[in-house]
Amino acid sequence: MKYFSILLTGLSLICGEMHAQSSKEDSKEKKELKFNLNADGSHYVKGTFLNQVWLRYTQANPGSEVYGTPDNDLFDIGLRRTRIQLYGQLSDQVFFYTQFGQNNLSYRSPRKQGLFFLDAIGEYKVMQEKLSLGAGLTGWNGLSRYSSPSIGSILSLDAPLYQQATNDVNDQFVRKLSVYAKGQWGKLDYRVAVSKPMSIQNSDVQGPEIGENALFSSEPGYAQYHGYFKYMLMDKESNTTPYQVGSYLGTKSVFNIGAGFMTQKEAMWHYADNGVDTVRSNLRLLAVDVFYDKPIDTSKGTAVTAYASFSHNDYGKNYVRNIGAMNPATGTNENGSFNGSGNAFPMIGTGNTIYAQLGYLFQKDLLGKAGTLQPYISSQYSDFALFSDPMVMYDGGINWLINGNRAKLSFGYQSRPIFTQNNSGAYISSDRKGMAVMQFQVAI
Repeated sequence: MKYFSILLTGLSLICGEMHAQSSKEDSKEKKELKFNLNADGSHYVKGTFLNQVWLRYTQANPGSEVYGTPDNDLFDIGLRRTRIQLYGQLSDQVFFYTQFGQNNLSYRSPRKQGLFFLDAIGEYKVMQEKLSLGAGLTGWNGLSRYSSPSIGSILSLDAPLYQQATNDVNDQFVRKLSVYAKGQWGKLDYRVAVSKPMSIQNSDVQGPEIGENALFSSEPGYAQYHGYFKYMLMDKESNTTPYQVGSYLGTKSVFNIGAGFMTQKEAMWHYADNGVDTVRSNLRLLAVDVFYDKPIDTSKGTAVTAYASFSHNDYGKNYVRNIGAMNPATGTNENGSFNGSGNAFPMIGTGNTIYAQLGYLFQKDLLGKAGTLQPYISSQYSDFALFSDPMVMYDGGINWLINGNRAKLSFGYQSRPIFTQNNSGAYISSDRKGMAVMQFQVAI
């Protein structure tokens, strides 16, 4: 646990330094990187920047190695996300949106990585706020709220990644090559899209092979259809971009009920029982969710944020995918488990998943001029068809909001299960491992 002690020491030093150097809060309206194209500002071009740095200690999965050397305790520093957005309303009807940057730059990443486009779309407004049509590489995705999360406002340390159902399998970090329609009819907000799946041959998640259990097929893919619909019972949310807010920090009263889907014909394949014939199956994902974010005492600035989701996912026979965000390990040896290396655990698969999170925002002057705090908890419970035991992940932490989401220091701890096969061949939850992360976020 020596690295865990290093993290805690680093946290206390950074917190003390930031508190000492804290400047007066700017009481004026938040300024933006915005260039108006007309007198009233309805036509504009706008830019944003975000950087999230992780300092992390990980109890590694059994058998984890770093370039052939076994290592049970991993400490790393990395850029979890670095993003630049440039977008604007060019006329009453024409809107464009681009986002570029990189994810997961760590000590084991290739040097001098280039920035790449995450989003690049053009959009045309057909009927005011009721209907807009667009196309390109985009996060206008279906299924559930955090299939397209606004990363700068995430409540917990990371988004519920299982909702990014095809992340880097046949898309690019959630973004898909799509044509889409979106809009708001009164309190109903909707998005629907048709996407061309990217080739499995260029995916780092899985190869083009076929196996006993379902994998994404490497055959030329049929179109993917997806959508998400939410009814806004209180304040309306913006739908200028596809990315949905994790916490409004007491600035809005939002209560939404949502539902979504994703489907693709013969997206999956596996061998038949004879080990020779190929069985092709459809991808069918359904989800319902509830989001609640409301001030408690507007004079003090206190607020509560809550979210819950239920998903029924059919990826085909016994499909399960392990995900390890910015995985600090490079492989496993003969002592490995089903989880694979590093911090990975079974997050996506055929079966049912329940997810929930809850956060509380303390009064705005809790720490005086140094800001306030927002503790949170979250958990994922998945009943995957392949496993005899449920997959249960839970995490919790606290956000130190130095200047809202513009300057935020977060500390979180995640507990994940380790799955192994017992003597009868069943996959069971046999152990748990932890991961402690300190994140510093700056954004404008």
